[in-house]
Amino acid sequence: MGNTPHTQVVQKQFGEQASAYLSSAVHAQGTEFALLQAELAGQGAARLLDLGCGAGHVSFHVAPLVNEVVAYDLSQQMLDVVAAAAVDRGLNNISTAHGYAERLPFADGEFDFVFSRYSAHHWSDLGLALREVRRVLKPGGVAAFVDVLSPGSPLLDTYLQTVEVLRDTSHVRDYSAGEWMRQISEAGLHVRSSSRQRLRLEYSSWVERMRTPPALRAAILELQQAMGQEVRDYFEIEADGSFSTDVLVVWAER
Repeated sequence: MGNTPHTQVVQKQFGEQASAYLSSAVHAQGTEFALLQAELAGQGAARLLDLGCGAGHVSFHVAPLVNEVVAYDLSQQMLDVVAAAAVDRGLNNISTAHGYAERLPFADGEFDFVFSRYSAHHWSDLGLALREVRRVLKPGGVAAFVDVLSPGSPLLDTYLQTVEVLRDTSHVRDYSAGEWMRQISEAGLHVRSSSRQRLRLEYSSWVERMRTPPALRAAILELQQAMGQEVRDYFEIEADGSFSTDVLVVWAER
């Protein structure tokens, strides 16, 4: 794909904040970790790809349950944080690899599982990345995707995408459930199941984690106050800027 302008933005945004993501409670905690771990019961010989691994929280949770985890990300600084934390935690079956979600440097059928958490909304081409996931999965292999979910409604969607890109200029899109299902199917994967969760985001830590510039922080707060009651109620927006959003957990099989 080359070093595109979007790639440069992603690397800058997350390289500078790598350590903040390791200590982020939002990223380190979540009910979905138990779901991912349950899927791996009895899979001690498996090889797993943590796609868009960020600070490595998925890798750390699943490494004790499988033979090998490859933590993969576009940000080398993130991967350096993962590698150091894996050593600190005694997880010697985690390795790292650098590159794009849309062009995975792995052979066909290398992995039993591909897990991806809070990464897909940064990918330039979701469909291409999903086709790559299918390619590197073994026949019968399982993929799990966890990401912020667009409500689908045009009004709510427009608001969500706007505050996301104001906060983080590497944001591409939070997809609706329908968009996810269509893209997964078109990639040649079979949707096994999906579920929704609700995620509470505390405003100050949310913008601080990305070092959002003051002018853009102010714009988010101004937009929140200017929106109608339907938007404010759906996202449970508070006076300090804190809010709730939907999260999708979707399981697919090759």
